Amino acid sequence: MLNQTVLVGRLVKDPEVKTLEDGKEVSNITLAVQRSYKNENGEYDCDFIDCTLWKGIATNTAEYCKKGDIIGVKGRVQTDTYEVDGESRKRMSVVAEKVTFLSSKAKDTEDEKTEDKDIDM
Repeated sequence: MLNQTVLVGRLVKDPEVKTLEDGKEVSNITLAVQRSYKNENGEYDCDFIDCTLWKGIATNTAEYCKKGDIIGVKGRVQTDTYEVDGESRKRMSVVAEKVTFLSSKAKDTEDEKTEDKDIDM
């Protein structure tokens, strides 16, 4: 069996890190990933994909990345079950194993050379 996905997209908002009771750091981000084909209006649609980053990946991404930056995420798909008003619901997300910083809007607008930076779990 294989559960692996690779995404490249733009951050929808600035990453924020939360520290859990056990001391682990986590960041939940959303990537806007453009589809490879145009819709009937001649425009590209986007999928908004939730990703969970842990430990060093979470802190480094929050430190170096902002809304609009392009990042690559390699990870696995995970399904979580939770309850709302006594009703069971499911949510799918990607748990990151590696994040690559590809492009920064702030650096690009300053005409600086953007370096790729890989962060592993």
